[in-house]
Amino acid sequence: MSSAHTVTPISQLGEFALIEHITEKFQLRHRTSLRGVGDDAAVIRPQPGMLLVTTTDLLAENIHFDLIYTPLKHLGYKAVIANISDIYAMFADPKQILVSLAVSSKFSVEAVRELYEGVFLACKNYEVDLVGGDTTSSRSGLIINIAAIGEVRENEVVYRSGAKPGDLICVTGDLGAAYLGLQILEREKQIYLEHPDMQPELDDKKYLIERQLKPEARRDVIRFFRDNDILPTSMIDLSDGLSSDMMHICKQSGVGCILYEASVPISDMAYHTALEFNLDPITCALHGGEDYELLFTIRPEDETKLTGEDTFSIIGEITEASQGMRLLTKGGNYHSLIAQGWKHF
Repeated sequence: MSSAHTVTPISQLGEFALIEHITEKFQLRHRTSLRGVGDDAAVIRPQPGMLLVTTTDLLAENIHFDLIYTPLKHLGYKAVIANISDIYAMFADPKQILVSLAVSSKFSVEAVRELYEGVFLACKNYEVDLVGGDTTSSRSGLIINIAAIGEVRENEVVYRSGAKPGDLICVTGDLGAAYLGLQILEREKQIYLEHPDMQPELDDKKYLIERQLKPEARRDVIRFFRDNDILPTSMIDLSDGLSSDMMHICKQSGVGCILYEASVPISDMAYHTALEFNLDPITCALHGGEDYELLFTIRPEDETKLTGEDTFSIIGEITEASQGMRLLTKGGNYHSLIAQGWKHF
């Protein structure tokens, strides 16, 4: 009698280990396939000197979004942003998207149209073409999948794998706001479920809520880089959290890092809201996720090109891999950087 097969729960591996596990036997066979699984997007060379950059992202109801507080138009917009942010993280320009939907019978034509209004607005704002997709039925709510296609010159593409010891670690914008916006929405959801007649008063938290429901991709940063002759040595968009995404760069580049707690940008509203929720502001910034800012590394000689620009913060330095991945606290202590950001399983 044969022994039973071992069954491993997906949650035991987690998203990235699962991806490595199921793709370890796959090899790129075509000369046109330059980069596959393992970066923000795949890279294909459609013609000499130019690269085609593609990515895809799946959002499932009650896993990635809650329709109790997420307007469908905002959802459509955010779904596009999540994808084209990955394209910008490769130093590429998004050109086309494909949208696929699985919808349950509870959704009307008007509801689907509202979702696509958000998709349309994102396409308009970022000059992206909707070129296709698919639609099917669902027995478990709404599922939206978007694939994005972009282009970049071959000598400008930026991977996660180019960071070198001595490079400066930089980030755009401020961090933790989207996570705190989610905490506010979840709190208001519970109040609504207990007291349906109560209307939430959220005007004083508008910035945090918009960072969660209607984020923007940093096209302006890519244009700034090009205008100022800056080519990052590595880059990634901040979707899973600063700690997790910094570890992706370190792993792909074979390096270590030091992040300076005192330099991590946190808005005043995010800082005080974190305290209201009895949360440590730096924990929200490190592990919150969904900020869709850009985390990148530059050569030390490019530092002066960022001087005086409020958009950027220099938050650390790349080190040798043997030094590990560390956080230098405001108190002068070193702690090992751990990944506590978004987990897909």
